Amino acid sequence: MKGKIDSSEHAQNSNESRVQKITPYLWFDDKAEEAANFYVSIFKNSKIGSVTRYGEAGPGTEGKVMMATFEIEGQEFIALNGGPLYTFTPAISFYVDCETQEEVDDLWERLSEGGEKGRCGWLKDKYGLSWQIIPSVLSELIQDEDAEKAGRVMEAMLQMDKIDIAALKRAYAQQKHTNRVT
Repeated sequence: MKGKIDSSEHAQNSNESRVQKITPYLWFDDKAEEAANFYVSIFKNSKIGSVTRYGEAGPGTEGKVMMATFEIEGQEFIALNGGPLYTFTPAISFYVDCETQEEVDDLWERLSEGGEKGRCGWLKDKYGLSWQIIPSVLSELIQDEDAEKAGRVMEAMLQMDKIDIAALKRAYAQQKHTNRVT
């Protein structure tokens, strides 16, 4: 049947070199290599893959960077110097799952340097790319079966710029106060 992959063929192909099926392709005006180096400098498990330069045929200036590939935490990215035609918007962002407050603090400060800090864990880096720096515990707390506890956590989070894990946990543990007349 055309278009279908035989499961034995698929199993054989998956044992060969693994190619990422979907890769974020980031369009920069002229700072693709600089941005790739910036991101690789921030995340621990990251590396530059390759840098491709324009040749005689163009369309860019010969010798200037056309594309750079890089990897962060096993996720491959491609950065293109495509010119000023397109810019990033917050409609697309990268969600970073953080285990500790130290990780939140570090990524928040380093990624927002030269950029713009936003609300609820969102920021724009100096290249205009949007990031969400979110502790794992936030999802756990707002998905709690106790709607009142989850609601208090959501209310607390909505008041924050950088997410504060201790404040989320305080909101979660807060006891409901009732005025009892005896």
